[in-house]
Amino acid sequence: MAAQKQTDYVTLVSSDGFEFVVKRSCATVAGAIKRMLDPSNNFAESRTNRCVFENINGVVLEKVCEYFYYNEKYKDQKDVPDMDIPPELCLELLMAADYLNT
Repeated sequence: MAAQKQTDYVTLVSSDGFEFVVKRSCATVAGAIKRMLDPSNNFAESRTNRCVFENINGVVLEKVCEYFYYNEKYKDQKDVPDMDIPPELCLELLMAADYLNT
């Protein structure tokens, strides 16, 4: 596969095939994604601008992407409103956050 240049957006793909196009600056809040996309690490993801997560389903990855933008929006503010997280997703979100080093 031919190398592609870094773009302002990256694609995150869930285990069930859902694709989320997010700003690179938001996605790299997660340490794992930041390392995957760093060209000096020579991962395929840095060439394709696409990260596939075989152990994170679409519902959870969607909430993770929502968190990336939430973090970007409120990172320098005080009195940040709570992010709405359905209780049934809490455990899976904690496991995804741990995996992604977020």
